[in-house]
Amino acid sequence: MRTAPQLLAESTVIAVVGASRDPAKPSHTVPLQMLRHGWQIIPVNPYVDEIFGIKTVPTLADLPHPVDLVTIFRPSADATEVVRQAAAIKAPAVWLQSGITSPEGRRIATEAGMDYVEDRCLAVERAVANLSKLP
Repeated sequence: MRTAPQLLAESTVIAVVGASRDPAKPSHTVPLQMLRHGWQIIPVNPYVDEIFGIKTVPTLADLPHPVDLVTIFRPSADATEVVRQAAAIKAPAVWLQSGITSPEGRRIATEAGMDYVEDRCLAVERAVANLSKLP
């Protein structure tokens, strides 16, 4: 299993489940920071058409192409189902943001051969590891 910094270094395309257009929420600011540092972000939100100027998709099954990482900004109670959906699309890795955990999600990811990170922030890990996808 790859570490959090390895996962970020080796990922380029990130699906963000629960991405928000509300700039006061971490589900907006964290993916925006990743976007600004060169990652390709695909917002997954069935309630809005666009976030960060990028067309959203309603579910992981609707992604237009494969992703390297699925990150989850949903309550822990919803995380298991999202991990199950990530496994169904054969995502190689899933990342539950700070404060989000799911023992059942971990089991599903492990059985599917997916890398799994929980209760950690993408933007913090990116900053600590000093990672960027920009030239």
